[in-house]
Amino acid sequence: MLQSIINVAHVLVCLFLILVILLQQSKGGGLGGALGGSASQIFGGRGAGNFMTRLTSVLAVLFMLSSIGLAFLSSAGDREMKYFDRMQENR
Repeated sequence: MLQSIINVAHVLVCLFLILVILLQQSKGGGLGGALGGSASQIFGGRGAGNFMTRLTSVLAVLFMLSSIGLAFLSSAGDREMKYFDRMQENR
């Protein structure tokens, strides 16, 4: 159950991270410029860059944490088998 919830959250963070990265304006204009570039008018010239950079950082941290959590949960069966094997050897 917990692994399913983290899986869904992980996929949503991945998709949102891709979207945020593509919307950032680069030297070539990026996808943000192709879609009208209205984000820079709403947030101001530097404000949009700071906001998008911070949002990218937060999403990257969430992505890493969910990846670590999923790796830990997927290795739970291995930990249980090692414990079971040790208990069998001690008998």
